[in-house]
Amino acid sequence: MPRQTGPQSLDRASAESRRSDCPILLSSRLVLRAPHIDDVDALAHLANNANVATMVSRMPHPYTAADAAAFVRRTAEGTIGKCVYAITKAETGAFLGCCGVEAGADSAAVELGYWLGEPHWNQGYATEAAQTLIDMAFRTRDIERIDARCRVVNAASRRVLQKCGFQLRGSGLVDCLALGGMVPVEHFHLDRKTWISLRSWGGRR
Repeated sequence: MPRQTGPQSLDRASAESRRSDCPILLSSRLVLRAPHIDDVDALAHLANNANVATMVSRMPHPYTAADAAAFVRRTAEGTIGKCVYAITKAETGAFLGCCGVEAGADSAAVELGYWLGEPHWNQGYATEAAQTLIDMAFRTRDIERIDARCRVVNAASRRVLQKCGFQLRGSGLVDCLALGGMVPVEHFHLDRKTWISLRSWGGRR
């Protein structure tokens, strides 16, 4: 007897079909996969935190369930970046945050972004997710570097980038939606040659 397919299954299949070059990614503790409707409650709960929203550029605050549902829909439609992932625990499937890569300033680069809910900070998850995504980007895309940025006051995010081999390239200002204005940021990049020398990631987490 054929198995019935419900709306949520169709939503997930549709999301994955639009992400043929954004495969599900596995690491020792994490699964990176397309965000889907089942993530809305956890996403809204973790993102509705000023300590998170003020460290990224495009997250509103307060952050509602409607915002989360719109985010999931837009990722499925491909209108937010090129590869947006939900960061989840491999053992439990728990939603921890998001990461992704999108087109960079030129065709030789992509830009890396990530955030984690505050209960999951300081456990190495951001570094593990970033390293997994970096490996995918360099192995599947004809790029020479990955760009990233973090707020000057975000020491934890800076440590993640440094652990992944990123080098500081300068500073500037970007708009922060949650704060309603410009904030100072540091710009980093990781080139392919450096990634090749680090790709075993031995002892770097």
